[in-house]
Amino acid sequence: MIHHLIFLCFCITPFLSLALAVDTISGNETLSGDRTLLSSGGGNFVLGFFHPGNSSRYYIGIWYRRVPTQTIVWVANREAPISDSNSAQLTVLNGNLVLLNESRSVIWSTGLNSTNSNNSNVVAVLLDDGNLVLRDGSGSGSNSSVGEYLWESFDHPDRTWLPGGKIAYDKRTQRRQLLTSWKNSEDPAPGLFSLELDPNGRQYIIRWNRTEQYWTSGSWNDHIFSLVPEMRLNYIYNFSYVDNVNESYFTYSLYNPSTISRFIMDVSGQVKMLSWDNRDWTLFWSQPRQQCEVYAYCGAFGTCGQTSMPFCNCLPGFRNKSDSDWSLGDFSGGCVRELDLQCESNRTNGRRDKFFARPNMGLPEHPQPLMVGSASECESACLDNCSCSAYAYDGNGCSLWNGELLNLQQLTEGVGNERTINIRLSASSSVFSGSKNNKGIIIGAIVGSIAVFLAILAIVMAIIWRRRRKTVSKSVEGSLVAFGYKDLQSATKNFSDKLGGGGFGSVFKGILPDSTVIAVKKLESINQGEKQFRTEVSTIGTIQHVNLVRLRGFCSEGSKKLLVYDHMENGSLDSHLFKAKEPKVLEWQKRYQIALGIARGLQYLHEKCRDCIIHCDIKPENILLDSEFCPKVADFGLAKLVGRDFSRVLTTMRGTRGYLAPEWISGVAITAKADVYSYGMVLFELVSGRRNSENSEDGKVKFFPSWAASVTIDGGDVLELLDPILDRSADVEEVLKICKVACWCIQDDENIRPSIGQVVQILEGLMDVNLPPVPRSLQVFVESQEHIVFFTESSSSGQSSSQTKSNTSSASSHSKPSTQSTN
Repeated sequence: MIHHLIFLCFCITPFLSLALAVDTISGNETLSGDRTLLSSGGGNFVLGFFHPGNSSRYYIGIWYRRVPTQTIVWVANREAPISDSNSAQLTVLNGNLVLLNESRSVIWSTGLNSTNSNNSNVVAVLLDDGNLVLRDGSGSGSNSSVGEYLWESFDHPDRTWLPGGKIAYDKRTQRRQLLTSWKNSEDPAPGLFSLELDPNGRQYIIRWNRTEQYWTSGSWNDHIFSLVPEMRLNYIYNFSYVDNVNESYFTYSLYNPSTISRFIMDVSGQVKMLSWDNRDWTLFWSQPRQQCEVYAYCGAFGTCGQTSMPFCNCLPGFRNKSDSDWSLGDFSGGCVRELDLQCESNRTNGRRDKFFARPNMGLPEHPQPLMVGSASECESACLDNCSCSAYAYDGNGCSLWNGELLNLQQLTEGVGNERTINIRLSASSSVFSGSKNNKGIIIGAIVGSIAVFLAILAIVMAIIWRRRRKTVSKSVEGSLVAFGYKDLQSATKNFSDKLGGGGFGSVFKGILPDSTVIAVKKLESINQGEKQFRTEVSTIGTIQHVNLVRLRGFCSEGSKKLLVYDHMENGSLDSHLFKAKEPKVLEWQKRYQIALGIARGLQYLHEKCRDCIIHCDIKPENILLDSEFCPKVADFGLAKLVGRDFSRVLTTMRGTRGYLAPEWISGVAITAKADVYSYGMVLFELVSGRRNSENSEDGKVKFFPSWAASVTIDGGDVLELLDPILDRSADVEEVLKICKVACWCIQDDENIRPSIGQVVQILEGLMDVNLPPVPRSLQVFVESQEHIVFFTESSSSGQSSSQTKSNTSSASSHSKPSTQSTN
C-alpha cells in the first residue's frame, strides 16, 4: 500500500528529480521521467533515466549516488536509446523487466521465458552492490539469496566491473561474458574493445572488434596475474578465482567496504582500475601500459605516436573521418583519403598513383609477402593492383597491404623495429603539389651542393688535423676509444684535478688535445683479465640513453684500469642539494624533472637492456647534471665490472650506507628492487634539500624519511617537508606524489616496492599512486628514537668536489641490528 501511495506522489510531480523510497519495481509500478530507484541497504546506487554528456538520447542506467559527477556503471538499452524519458516507461511485464518507448513498444527486455515463476509476483530490485535483479516477489524480501534471482545485471555487464561481479565463461553454453567499451564518452553503444576470460590459461585478454587479441593479463598464480605486477602494490581489492562444472570466473571484493572502486573497459582500449578519493576518480593502474599498444586505436590510415599529443594523427593525404567522434575520444573511424586514387577514377589523364614514404613506422599486421628483386618491382606490384594501399621493401623482401591500413605506429628512430612504409596516394594529392615539389627540388639541389662542399672541406681538415694532433688513442673498439695511460695522464695533468672519489675509485677532470673536457675514473680492486675487462667495458659502452652518462672510452694496461666519460658542467646532484656555497637555487620544477630523469635512466638499465643492469649505488653523488640540468646516472654497470660477489659478507659490499636496501644484510638475492630502494631515499633528499640523517643539537639523529612518511600518510602539510630555500614554492600535488612514491620505494619487503617502470608511469602522470603503508623499519626508528647503523663500507663516487658525508639507515625488520657490525 505504501508503495502505491509513493508512486502516486511521483505521478503528481513528473518534473522533479525524485527517488522512490523503495528499491523495488513491482508489476503495477513504472519508472519514467526523473523518477529513480534507490538501492536497498545503504543507498549506494541509483537507477533511472540519464543522458550522457551533451547527448539528447536517453538511457536506463545505474550510477553512484555519493559521487558528485554522475558515473554510470550499467546501461540497459545501450543500442536502443529513446528521445523522451517522460513518455518512456521501465516496468515489469509478463515476468520481465522491460523498457517501453513513446509508442509503448518494447525496445529492451531481460528476455526471460518466465515459466518457472508466477509472473504477477516478479519484481525488480536494485541491490546496494549495484546489482539490478529480478526475483519472485513472493519470496522473503529484497535480500533473497543469489540462487533465487531470475535475472541479474551482474550477468550482463557493459563497460564496468563492480566488486562482487564477475566476467565469466559459461562451460555449458560456451558463452563468454564481455566487458565492452562505450563507443565514445557520449554514446554507451558497444565499442570495439572488449575484455573476456580465457578459461584455458586462467587469464583475461582484450580483443579489438572481437577478433584481434592485443593484450593478456598473463596466467593467474593464485595471487596476481603474471603480467600485471602492479597487483603486488594492491591493498584495495581481493581477487579470487572460481572454477566449477558450470562456469569459471574471477571475482573481487574490497578490503575496505567503504571504498568506492571499479574496473572499466575504457574507450581508450585500456582496462583501468579506478578509485574515488572524495574529489575525483584516481587511476590505480591501466593495461596495456602504453596507449599505442592498443590495436588499431587510431582507426584506418591513422597513426599512433606515443611521444606526441594527441596520440592519433592522419597520414599525409588523409583527413579525419569524423571530427565530432575524434573530439569525443573515438578514433575508431580513422581517416579517409582527401582525394580518390587515380586508379579508382574514370578520368586518370594518363597519370598513375604515387607513393609517399613514411619513415620510422611500426608496420601494419597481416602483410602480403611478395618475392621480388628490387624496391621498384615491389612498387610496380602495388601499382598494378588498385586495392593495394601501401608497400614496404627492406632488401629481404616485399610486403604489400590491401585495403585499409590498421595499427600504424609512429616510432622513435633507434627503437630497433621501425621501417619505412610507402603510402599510395592520388597523383593529384597536395602532398605531391607541383609548385611545392619544384620548390623542394630547387632547395634540395642547393642544400645538396652545399653539403657536398662541406663534406669535402671536412675531410681535408680532418686529414690535416690528424697529422698535426698528438695521438691519444691506440685503437677503437666499437664506439669506444682505447686510450693509452700516458695520454690520460697528460690530459688530467697527472691526475691533479680531483672531482670525487669512493669505493669504485677516484674521478679526475681532464682535457683532450681537441679541447674536449672529460672525466676520468681510476678504478680500484679490479681483478679481471684484459679480455674480460674489455668485453665488459664494450657492453657498457653500447648502453646509451639521455639519462645515462656516456662512456667515451677506457684504458687497460696491466693493473691500470680507467674509464673515460663526458664531463658534466653542473657536477653532481649533491653539490646542488647539500652545499651551502652553491648560489643557484634548484627550483622545484627542476627537482621534479630530475626525479623523473633518474627514474627513466634506471628503467633503461633495468628493463630495456638485453640483460638487467643493477646499479647498486644510487645516491646524489652518482647523479650528474649537464648544462641544462638534465640528470645523468653515473657508474652504472660498475658493480659487475669490479666483480662484486653479492654472497660475500657485509664488510665486502660496496655501496653507501643510508641508501642500501635491507636485503643487503638479509641473505636474499639482490634484485633491481635494491636500486628502487636507493632511488626512494634520493627522492626524500630531493624534497628536503638535506641528508636523510642529521644530528640535532641534542645529540639525537633526525631521520627525514620517518617524518616525511608520517606527514604524507596522515594527510599533513607536505609543503612543510620542502627545502626551506624554496619558500614553499612548489606544486603541492607533485610534492605529495613524490613523497608517496618515495614511501613505496623504501618498503622493507622488496615485493611491495614498485618497479622503476611503474615509478616512471606515475611521475609521467600515466598512473596514479595510492597512499603507501608505513615501512616497518621507519616505525622501529620512531619507536626507538635512536638510529641503528648496520651498514659498514661507504663509497662516494661521481663528480663531486668533496667526499660523501656519512649516512645511516634505519633498522630493518628483516634483521637483528644488535648482531651487525657497526664499524
